[in-house]
Amino acid sequence: MNPGKMVLTIFFIFLGVFLQAQSEVVRSEFDLIAAAINEYIEGTANGEPERLQKVFHPDFQLYTVTKDSLWIRSGEKYIANIKPGEKSNRIGRIISIDYEKDAAMAKAEIVVPGWRIFTDYFLLLKYEGAWKIVQKSYTWREYPKSEEKK
Repeated sequence: MNPGKMVLTIFFIFLGVFLQAQSEVVRSEFDLIAAAINEYIEGTANGEPERLQKVFHPDFQLYTVTKDSLWIRSGEKYIANIKPGEKSNRIGRIISIDYEKDAAMAKAEIVVPGWRIFTDYFLLLKYEGAWKIVQKSYTWREYPKSEEKK
């Protein structure tokens, strides 16, 4: 093999290994962010406030609009309303995740059959080696009556 082809071959091998490593880093960050959101989803559904404490920043705040007014609640009060061991009929799923370096946004849907469907928007920051939820804004709509008959 001539030296030019050999250099080119080595370059493409190195590029392939580098791109695969970059892809694994991106995938693992998405997995870590999803794991934080799933701690929230599972913790609220299964009455496990310790799971929320694990992923909420201590200064975490929730925001929503009620009757045209901004309602702000502390994460501490939110967690206090989770009764240990008390399961709720909530079904959550992650809709999307976007991140850059140490900041992320995630969107989730939480269905409470027969009552409401919540859309949650999370802001997360990665610090001290872990993704933490620092803010949640949410809205909701009534659970469709047509779904209750199914």
